[in-house]
Amino acid sequence: MKTALPNSTEAVHAGVLRQRPSHTLAPAIAQTATYTFANTADLERYFAGGDADPERQEYGRYGNPTVREVEQRIAALDRAEDALLFASGMAAVTTTAFALLKAGDHVILFRDVYRRTRQFVINVLSRLGVEHTLIDPGAFDQLEAAIRPRTRFALSESPTNPYLHCIDLSRFAEICKKARVKTVVDATFATPCNSDPIGRGIDLVVHSASKYLSGHNDVLGGAVSGSSALISLIRDLRSVLGGIMDPHAAALIGRGMKTLALRIERQNATGLAVARALEAHPAVERVFYPGLPSHPDHKVAAEQMRGFGGVVSFTVRGGREAASRVVDGTRVAAIAPSFGGVETLIEQPCIMSFHELSDEQLAAIGISPALIRLSVGIEETEDVVRDVLGALDALGGA
Repeated sequence: MKTALPNSTEAVHAGVLRQRPSHTLAPAIAQTATYTFANTADLERYFAGGDADPERQEYGRYGNPTVREVEQRIAALDRAEDALLFASGMAAVTTTAFALLKAGDHVILFRDVYRRTRQFVINVLSRLGVEHTLIDPGAFDQLEAAIRPRTRFALSESPTNPYLHCIDLSRFAEICKKARVKTVVDATFATPCNSDPIGRGIDLVVHSASKYLSGHNDVLGGAVSGSSALISLIRDLRSVLGGIMDPHAAALIGRGMKTLALRIERQNATGLAVARALEAHPAVERVFYPGLPSHPDHKVAAEQMRGFGGVVSFTVRGGREAASRVVDGTRVAAIAPSFGGVETLIEQPCIMSFHELSDEQLAAIGISPALIRLSVGIEETEDVVRDVLGALDALGGA
């Protein structure tokens, strides 16, 4: 059964102070690196834990009221006890991993998680004595077999990039809880509007706030949500590593989140319309979109998601050159990395994300040179569909 997901009212009001200083409707940006104390007694009371304001800080690396308000809204949308913001999505992932792991521990990754996350685990954590196991997307038999006494957490995305695999979140949580292994899900593609990992038993949810949460391709940020105990552990390490978000960035993300549900509604609709149109086009070899019955994870996605998101991946007939012609032939879509903003973006992953790999190396990691990833914005659905189909029509007999 689908769980209740956030709506526009919550996207606007969740976590917002009922009465801001000076009675402003919009939040002020607390642009400060440090905080003052009235006298020595005030300072000692603060360090003794006797301050009346539980959110009070002493230094900007430990917290900021502008950042904190947005953290509380993200926690509310994720149905979590607490949340933290970071300077980037990777800062959220790396700090979380460092907080949960030590030398000799073991971590499990579904092999289609974000490339930089894989690189961090394989190239960085391994040098620090942390072992890892890569398993196939949604392969729960491999997950059960991979768990060891020193396994501390398992990490997956849902949906994944670029093939939009969706895992059964409840099953993932059930297997790991039985073995006392923490679960981490990168829900950037889904957003709190389309998926509820914590409601299905997942321990920690990670977002690249640069994407749908902010929604305007103008700010970097990351977030992690979960229980108060786990978030407190990660917060302590964030204070040491220093990956806290700037208050201006937090303000931009907070403003963008107010329209999150509205944007996602349009992007869900456009994504599905584009996917259906692509599947019917003779120049398209295959479409990857969990809202289509042809997607291998459609049943799982339909059961646990409210919408299927705004990213559509597809391969075209004619290989790398044909894919490049389609990318170059669009007029509404801009050629750029990232996704989740108000503008439609298009890219060829073999060039944008894996430019240094040969075709043989691409094949080894399952990336087709003919693959295109389209992230729909909030333009009129008909305009986006027409734009992509027009670029495909121009291929002719390619």
